[in-house]
Amino acid sequence: MSVLVTGGAGYIGSHMVLELVDAGESVVALDNLSTGFRWAVPENVPLVVGDVADEDLVTETLARHDVDAIIHFAAKIVVPESVGDPLGYYLNNTAKARTLLACAVDSGVRHFIFSSTAAVYGDPDHNPVTEDATLKPLSPYGRSKLMVEWMLADAAKAHEVSYVALRYFNVAGADPKGRSGQSAPHATHLIKVAAQTALGHRPKMQVFGTDYPTPDGTCVRDYIQVTDLVRAHLDALRHLRSGGDSLTCNCGYARGFSVLEVIDTVKKVSGVDFPVEIVGRRPGDPAAIVAAADRIKSTLGWTPRHDDLKTIVRQALDWERRLHNRKIG
Repeated sequence: MSVLVTGGAGYIGSHMVLELVDAGESVVALDNLSTGFRWAVPENVPLVVGDVADEDLVTETLARHDVDAIIHFAAKIVVPESVGDPLGYYLNNTAKARTLLACAVDSGVRHFIFSSTAAVYGDPDHNPVTEDATLKPLSPYGRSKLMVEWMLADAAKAHEVSYVALRYFNVAGADPKGRSGQSAPHATHLIKVAAQTALGHRPKMQVFGTDYPTPDGTCVRDYIQVTDLVRAHLDALRHLRSGGDSLTCNCGYARGFSVLEVIDTVKKVSGVDFPVEIVGRRPGDPAAIVAAADRIKSTLGWTPRHDDLKTIVRQALDWERRLHNRKIG
């Protein structure tokens, strides 16, 4: 039996592939390479280049590799972009996920792990926010992911498929062994952008709004280290394979940092006082969102190992240096 990782050549997906290989699992990656990188997939892991909505390709891949579980990462993830291109997001994140899920059901794949998002909560009334909070996404991105959660719940009632939906908070950092990291040059992740600026790969960075109802006026987020995140998926896989019920869990540390606090940490760790420009708010950004993590710890037995912002920043900086050396080497 093997695990299909969609988006397996991307940021989080490549870390998932590494975690599964380290755990002795048989893995196959599916990626259209629009934002992923062929070199991010280990040589001993089959990489199928194509789209998750290609029914013939997906069905053939599931059969050829005897897939019993799908971990689905492939998606568009930029909140402001989703506001300007809602139909593109509903196509890529929702309609294509429906096709993938249908292929899974038709092929007898029993387990499905979905990369959802904290954006389904919108601007929560209370923080840390629990999984039972009211769902009121502010952006097409959040809504596109919530629709997939609904499809999974309905499919699990009608078919022999069980699922875990993991609602990510802000993912950051890199593989502690230096094998993978956030590699897309134009990624919008705060720590990635700040690290690029600290190393001189950007002339400056922007802060989008300082008038939010937070202690310093900038948005507050819960930052989860990427290896901790993919370990949560491995815990979810074990849960499903052992007969566990379908469930939805937050993935975060239950502690938030403001944009300015993160930038200050990057400056301290890098030793560089880089330029920061204050600009207006971006559409779709909630003021503050922090995870309640009790459910994932109690149900899946997940235990964070890298819950330290300075460590996460140091990993991001080290990975940016590796990327730079790769380009000039």
